[in-house]
Amino acid sequence: MDEIRVHVEAEINPTEAEEKVKTAVSNLFGNIDVEIKPSQMGSVLTAEARGKEPLDNFRNVLRRDRVRDAARRVFYAGSRGESIFFCLNKQVAFAGHVSFSQETGESPLGPIKVVIECENPREFVVWLTT
Repeated sequence: MDEIRVHVEAEINPTEAEEKVKTAVSNLFGNIDVEIKPSQMGSVLTAEARGKEPLDNFRNVLRRDRVRDAARRVFYAGSRGESIFFCLNKQVAFAGHVSFSQETGESPLGPIKVVIECENPREFVVWLTT
């Protein structure tokens, strides 16, 4: 597989602790570099990474939680060109598990939005979900 780029974004509401949102992201993506910037509604956490290494932990959580088939469907549905878009429930991620969600409405605190860019998304999804 060629170059892989991972972008993670989550809004941090004024009622949320920044550290808990950081923990939610690191529970799924390991030791990924995180940046927090102020926004109109609180702040926004963003994280960028390259390569498979940041996704090793995510892959292991998918396997441990036994959601690889569901993940495969979500990833294929979110594939557009050379990118894959999906959302994760922030509260479930804080507990160290994976639960896919919609971009709006499903999670009262808002989702963790993930975009993965790679040259061959189908091959990547097979690697991530096996």
